[in-house]
Amino acid sequence: MNGYRFVASDGGVFNFGNIPFCGSMGGQFLDKPVVGIASTLDAGGYWEVASDGGIFAFGDASFHGSMGGTPLVKPVVGIATTPRGGGYWEVASDGGIFSFGDASFHGSMGGRPLTQPVVGITPTPDGGGYWEVASDGGIFAFGDASFYGSMGGRALARPVVGIAATADGKGYWEVASDGGIFSFGDAAFDGSTGGTPLVRPIA
Repeated sequence: MNGYRFVASDGGVFNFGNIPFCGSMGGQFLDKPVVGIASTLDAGGYWEVASDGGIFAFGDASFHGSMGGTPLVKPVVGIATTPRGGGYWEVASDGGIFSFGDASFHGSMGGRPLTQPVVGITPTPDGGGYWEVASDGGIFAFGDASFYGSMGGRALARPVVGIAATADGKGYWEVASDGGIFSFGDAAFDGSTGGTPLVRPIA
């Protein structure tokens, strides 16, 4: 299957390509807004995560636990799944990591001073580590994740809002809210919308 999904803050899911729609939290009451989505390996399901750490599983995505109902120091801002799809990590804006299912804890920035909040997470191909990215482009590597550089300490037109790793885990891309792309390691730069007017920011 080829395609991708977007999730809205109300939990609504929008599919493109030939991947299936498996349900959503759109139109249902939420304690907190949805802040991320992650697909299963076969794209036949997905997890939504809310800022309180609540998890909503659809299709062939299994529920492995969540931080919903547990007091958090800072809100959850993202989710990443393990290579086998048997678990997931939630990351909070203070860099705290919450592991569920077969997702192992490899360390975090929780409790450590940050210049700017963490906004995303991406795992290594074997699930033996992960990278956290902050809104200033700073990268924090844990487990078998290697550091390949970052935008931390450099002037940005707009804040970084997300991260994705290359297939071999030897590089990653950061994306800013204006669509600017920053490539590190073996991540190739193939263009961006940085400097191009957008109707709404990348989130």
